[in-house]
Amino acid sequence: MRNWTKTGLAAIGVALLATAAHAQDYTIGVSNTVQGNGWREEMICAIKAQALASGKVKALNIAHRNTDAAGQLEDLRNLISAKVDAIVVNPADPAGIQAALAEATAAGITVVAVDQTVTEPSAYIISNNQEEYAYLGAKWLFETIGGKGSVVYMRGAAGASADSDRDKGFKRALAEFPDVKVAQETFTGWQQDQGKQQILDYIATGVPFDGIWTSGIDNVIVDALVESQATLVPVVGADNAGFVGQLNSVEGLKGAAVTNPGSIGGAGVTLALQILEGKKPAEQTVLVQPEIWENVTDAGKEKLKAAADPSLSPEWPVSISIPDWTTYTKEQIVACKGPGE
Repeated sequence: MRNWTKTGLAAIGVALLATAAHAQDYTIGVSNTVQGNGWREEMICAIKAQALASGKVKALNIAHRNTDAAGQLEDLRNLISAKVDAIVVNPADPAGIQAALAEATAAGITVVAVDQTVTEPSAYIISNNQEEYAYLGAKWLFETIGGKGSVVYMRGAAGASADSDRDKGFKRALAEFPDVKVAQETFTGWQQDQGKQQILDYIATGVPFDGIWTSGIDNVIVDALVESQATLVPVVGADNAGFVGQLNSVEGLKGAAVTNPGSIGGAGVTLALQILEGKKPAEQTVLVQPEIWENVTDAGKEKLKAAADPSLSPEWPVSISIPDWTTYTKEQIVACKGPGE
């Protein structure tokens, strides 16, 4: 049996404290290419809140601006040069940034893509299931219009993998309803003003349509229908606070919200920390499955009523947390403060 001296025990204590301190010492880089969009702003706030709540992150190095794949490539290489421990990235173009993600992995940096997939095989992915998001909403819409008619298909940003995945889901549902046609297909760029103007322009043509599927630009579409005194056709959107509120309150509006939490950013921080601590997931890709909340059945109305949160920004998803993946409070994500802020 060993005879530990006070000096020896003290030395061990210092070593353990040093190890613990090191565990709280991570720097996480963040790369995002859409600014001013409510979903992306919630994503950034979730990243900050989870980094703070984890107690394991000393600093965040955030590149958050409107740019393209070339700009994101530059941002990622700056994060690599800064020697961050992990990078959480929402990719503008999976193939366009693959080289930088490979460089990050080669430099010993953990890479986690959130919201969308990437083509770099060394990167981990945690995302809302975008194909299923589109399929659930589109199927509900096509059923609600009676399995026939024409719909306006309002997509996200061309080239974004989330948009491509959603297109697969939308077309999978469309194949099940041969009598449903796409009257108009647009790319909103996930920008509210752009999406609203697009639907106003289409309403002005006078061409009839029976429903609208949106890639999360939703409350302004309802606003456009109301303001132009157009027929309130069924509308599918995301679980954004403004749209959820409209589904609860706008007279005559039929619609469905499909969950797509921006809090996936916080989940990305959790996954990055788990990997840094040697707890790699069984699969390279982790998918969060969506739910659909509609206002045409009593059960759906109850879900929408329970989910409503008028205290949030209209563009923020009401799903501000993800079970098992985020640990921050509502106050923390709304405050949008990271470590050291």
